[in-house]
Amino acid sequence: MTAVERNTRCVVGWSVLWQQSKEAFQAVVDQSPHGTQYFSDQNQIYPSLVYYPGKLTISEGKSDTYSVEGVNAELRHYLARLVRRSRCFSRCPFALECAIKLFVYCYNSRQLYKHKYPNYASHIIDFVPT
Repeated sequence: MTAVERNTRCVVGWSVLWQQSKEAFQAVVDQSPHGTQYFSDQNQIYPSLVYYPGKLTISEGKSDTYSVEGVNAELRHYLARLVRRSRCFSRCPFALECAIKLFVYCYNSRQLYKHKYPNYASHIIDFVPT
């Protein structure tokens, strides 16, 4: 599960969930910075969560959730562990969490750089710590 801030498109919350549960989703919402507006798809769990102080809007299409859908596409593009379950998947939850943590760090660094310097090209690989 990922939570994305729409203005900068930075990942502000994420978690590796092996099963969808209200408690796991609520933990991601709680660890993320509080917003005034939350958008989600039509998953049945989202309306039962507590969003403080904001309000939840459930989107019919992708018009409100395009930011998080884009980040999810980037995750699948850069991390082979998330591409196809039948061919390549993480058997070790810790390894998957470490890979996503590194990706989120590099992705957020790139997004902030692009936000500050929109005319300069940047790639995720440029932000990998050495």
